[in-house]
Amino acid sequence: MSVTEAGTAGAAEFDRSIVDLAEAAVERVAAARAGIGAVIFGQDEVVGNALITVLSGGHGLLVGVPGLAKTKLAETMGTVLGLDQRRVQFTPDLMPSDILGSEVLEETEDRRRAFRFIKGPIFTRLLMADEINRASPRTQSALLQAMQERHVTIAGETHELPRPFHVLATQNPVEQEGTYPLPEAQLDRFLLQIDVAYPDAATERRILLETTAESEARAKPAMTADELMGIQRLVRRLPVGESVVTAILDLVRSARPEDGAADVADKLSWGPGPRAGQALMLAVRARALLEGRLAPSLDDVVALAEPVLKHRMALTFAARAEGETLTGIIGRLKGRIG
Repeated sequence: MSVTEAGTAGAAEFDRSIVDLAEAAVERVAAARAGIGAVIFGQDEVVGNALITVLSGGHGLLVGVPGLAKTKLAETMGTVLGLDQRRVQFTPDLMPSDILGSEVLEETEDRRRAFRFIKGPIFTRLLMADEINRASPRTQSALLQAMQERHVTIAGETHELPRPFHVLATQNPVEQEGTYPLPEAQLDRFLLQIDVAYPDAATERRILLETTAESEARAKPAMTADELMGIQRLVRRLPVGESVVTAILDLVRSARPEDGAADVADKLSWGPGPRAGQALMLAVRARALLEGRLAPSLDDVVALAEPVLKHRMALTFAARAEGETLTGIIGRLKGRIG
């Protein structure tokens, strides 16, 4: 189904240029999704949410046990989306300067001394932060300014990052020894938390056969960085119906301990702030475009509620003792949409 066909009910109200741009964008995005799918097998929802994250201009937190191709997904996305990329393995001894860069004192031929800034790996369009929770809080905080403001400040001087700039971080949900849990402010910088589950039997069989053969599928570029930025601007121009806006607002507000839904408020120690609503507004637009539609629907809100909210909420000790889970709480809140 084309974008025009999917949006016939309201297409007459839209600027024709937006429709034309959306038509072209859908083709590019579909090619990117197919290119990633040729390398990452059977993780359609994970690939979709990762693309939604980047199309929205945000950062993604990939959570899953080792060996589920989280790192490979990030590398593949960089190639397919035309983004130069760098990978940083987060470890307890990693320092902020190992990510941001540092100033070194140099002496010229005429014996004049001056400081020169040497850029760190963060100066890239796609930063792969592998096992981000293994670094100390001091090092984790080095990403805060970059993820929100797209620049870093070193020795009082501001250095702009390349555009677009995205962080895809991975985290192991099981082995927590020697890790430092990400603080709320850091988690809130991630547009989506993307849970990566084990593959089904058919997919795992395909992985066994195709990744151990003589040759292996290689990712190929499907767009350039400039084309990606154009699609990101388009996502922000897509219209959002009043019913979707209301659903997003009600969902985010209902997930807070202060003024949330009566049956869940006392089970939450903290909940999502306004940035969650902003993330959901962008993500539902990107999901609509990913599926060839001009405008998001309530189904998009339901589908993205958990990835947007899960890392922005925390249960009380009493709720955990009673067997409550964030997935269950969010499921109750989603059930009220529409």
